[in-house]
Amino acid sequence: MKKTDVKKIKISVPPEVAACVDALHTGGFEAYIVGGCVRDAILGRKPSDWDVTTNAKPEAILKIFLESVYENMFGTVGVKTGSEDPHLAIVEVTPYRTESGYHDMRHPDRIEFVDSLEKDLARRDFTMNAVALGIKNQESGSKEVSAEIIDPFNGAEDIKNGIIRAVGEPNLRFSEDGLRLLRAVRFSCQLGFTIEKKTAEAVHALSANLARISKERIRDEVEKLIMTEHAAEGIRALERMGLLANIFPEVREGIGVGQNKHHTFTVFEHNVKALEYAAKKGYPLTVRLAALLHDVAKPHTKRGEGINCTFYGHQVVGAKLAERALRRLTFSADVIAKVTLLIREHMFVYDVGMVTDAGVRRLLRRVGYENIDDLFHLREADRIGSGVPKAQPYRLRHLRFMVEKVSKDPISVKMLAVRGDDVMRILKIEPGPKIGMILNALLGEALEDPAINTSEVLEARVRALAELDEKELRKLAERGLGTREERQEEAEDEIKKRFAV
Repeated sequence: MKKTDVKKIKISVPPEVAACVDALHTGGFEAYIVGGCVRDAILGRKPSDWDVTTNAKPEAILKIFLESVYENMFGTVGVKTGSEDPHLAIVEVTPYRTESGYHDMRHPDRIEFVDSLEKDLARRDFTMNAVALGIKNQESGSKEVSAEIIDPFNGAEDIKNGIIRAVGEPNLRFSEDGLRLLRAVRFSCQLGFTIEKKTAEAVHALSANLARISKERIRDEVEKLIMTEHAAEGIRALERMGLLANIFPEVREGIGVGQNKHHTFTVFEHNVKALEYAAKKGYPLTVRLAALLHDVAKPHTKRGEGINCTFYGHQVVGAKLAERALRRLTFSADVIAKVTLLIREHMFVYDVGMVTDAGVRRLLRRVGYENIDDLFHLREADRIGSGVPKAQPYRLRHLRFMVEKVSKDPISVKMLAVRGDDVMRILKIEPGPKIGMILNALLGEALEDPAINTSEVLEARVRALAELDEKELRKLAERGLGTREERQEEAEDEIKKRFAV
């Protein structure tokens, strides 16, 4: 078996992992640390999990480790270590194996346990993940051990040089599991590595195979890619290699679509640059997704050409397109709701002199105080993606000040000094729609003048509002933001009809 020139290294291995390897050795079996943890350890990164491979079959592994879990087709035994660290509570121990078939480009049709470590390493995706460590001579009380590198495919050298290279024939590796096409790009972004030429060519040639992979698996890889520092370059790489069409075709529609005098870049490059800023600032997943998708509707809503073209309503249509894209990739309902909210509201007005306290309260009512910072972050990304030099001009800083100024003012019926049961007590009525209309009418008044939010004033207003007929009361209730949302929904329906969304 081939080894690298660096035959031994000192490496930090958690005692729980070393104990698993030692127990297998004591049982008369080979045992090696393998996979991404080896790559990360060589790079000096802290591994998120640890994997061990052995020539012991599952039955033998279960006899050695009585506290274990075994419920899979790959022979992997989850060894319970008792560690309080969740990353080390279970160490996965898997027999050497080969795989073949892959009729669905995901699951092997045939799995065979073998006695050769090299055969096991040969089935792996990239050389950097096909390196094994044989640990020996652990010093008492120390995590650092002497490790021998087992490296038949020169993975350690590729790790050193920052290269992603398929194990063996790239076309075969990617035909076995189409998700590896996406993993190559994700690893490139995550590690800052370069994809080797033949491997990159194979990714491009087989890019259509990604359409056969489950959306859940694609989503997991996309999320990891989006959360890397190099997320923007990852999106560009996905496009270069033909993969983006099977992930975010909505983003591709912006390629070559010019914008007006307020923008330097095409719609596609603008969205990618907005993501670049969000990733650079370390913003959360929802903000990064919103940055990438916030202007995807511009190709649908564009009217005219040149510096005076318009994109009226693109934020409303964009929220719907983003929702459709994220649902297709099976993102959680919470992520979808947050991203679509940010996109729908990202065109908020913040010109000094035009923004009133009441307007800010209404913005907070629509967005929620808990989301306002992320909305500002998206606007910053939007500005930088447009080619302007400042993420936060004075106008945006002034709006932040106004948000803080009105942050204690009532922006929902829950913050009013009277509640539904108070309305029923004051008017001596049973539960019904009239109570909601009165509360919304009160909120509309409080949004304009928060000084009225006292029990004495509102109780008097409850009695006065009760004297109005239903039509007048409903009209006053529309001053609350709830009805503004209804009007926005009507506008959305109209825009959807116009642009076939």
